[in-house]
Amino acid sequence: MDGDVATDVRVTAADVLAAQARLRRYLPPTPLHHAERFGCWLKLENLQRTGSYKVRGALNALLAGRERGDHRPVIAASAGNHAQGLAWAAYRLGVNAITVMPRNAPETKVAGVSHWGATVRLHGDTYDEAKAFAAELAEQNGYRVLSAFDDPDVIAGQGTVGLELAALAPDVVLVPIGGGGLASGVALALKSQGIRVVGAQVEGVDSMLRALRGDRTPRDPVATLADGVRVKEPGRLTQRLLSDLLDDVIVVREAELRETLVRLALEEHVIAEGAGALALAAGRRVAGKRKCAVVSGGNVDAVVLAQLLSDVRPRAPRRPRRRHRDAMPAPALEPAIATLSPAFSSKPRVVARARDHEELTA
Repeated sequence: MDGDVATDVRVTAADVLAAQARLRRYLPPTPLHHAERFGCWLKLENLQRTGSYKVRGALNALLAGRERGDHRPVIAASAGNHAQGLAWAAYRLGVNAITVMPRNAPETKVAGVSHWGATVRLHGDTYDEAKAFAAELAEQNGYRVLSAFDDPDVIAGQGTVGLELAALAPDVVLVPIGGGGLASGVALALKSQGIRVVGAQVEGVDSMLRALRGDRTPRDPVATLADGVRVKEPGRLTQRLLSDLLDDVIVVREAELRETLVRLALEEHVIAEGAGALALAAGRRVAGKRKCAVVSGGNVDAVVLAQLLSDVRPRAPRRPRRRHRDAMPAPALEPAIATLSPAFSSKPRVVARARDHEELTA
């Protein structure tokens, strides 16, 4: 499992490209959305199959295993999204899958796993307790253990999020961090292009940040809305990658996270789970001309969302600044909009001019 990854295991940008080739026929790219009130682009992985980016890593791992001749049943521990991704991938490929989830996993995630035919075992109150039980079952039955984050095939699959972002030409990408699989993959995909990658964690659930500072002492994470990143011990492989590739980690307060999730729903009409709103919550502390935050998932319980919408009263957003550029004629909109497609990714300046035009005509 996560703590037993060999020190000689390596993941490279070439592995991410290979994952993209495998996944292309199964998973179309997810859309980008410009959240004007936040001043940030959003990569909408909440619209991915099963409602989370996790399906990328799970599917790539199963496909890569099949290429290597590994046809064993697969078992995984998950707070919910990895289990759903594995269940969907196993259903598509005809692989037997077993998922171990904490007893307090959101009902919507447990139902999502069962829907795709995977066996669900509820055990423990945290991801780490579920992980230990999954390892025990694997040893007893000869299953293949698929880590939620500390697996080279999983990391490479998550990195395809970064490859899809490259056409936007951002200067900084914000990524939520639990065990570090998504951040590692995105950093592998983008660092060679000079793009900054910044991680986001929640106060009291910051095991990766502490590990990067040299402190791997296990500490029980506090309760948080971002259950998808509530990890006691980060990955060994992901820590090695992030120590070389990550530019910074921002720690977000729980109140900031709750407010961001509600603002996303009310102002941008984007439904995100707690971990899905985490990167955007950190974005307010990161400077950048073209920032992009990964909305990593949207599997939030309806009861939780309703309670948040009832309890949280977001502060009114600041009025936009009006820019006066009377000397510059307004550009035509059609060519500007076309530059959002990968085929026109070599003309980022036109996108910027389109944004200026939107502000002038608002």
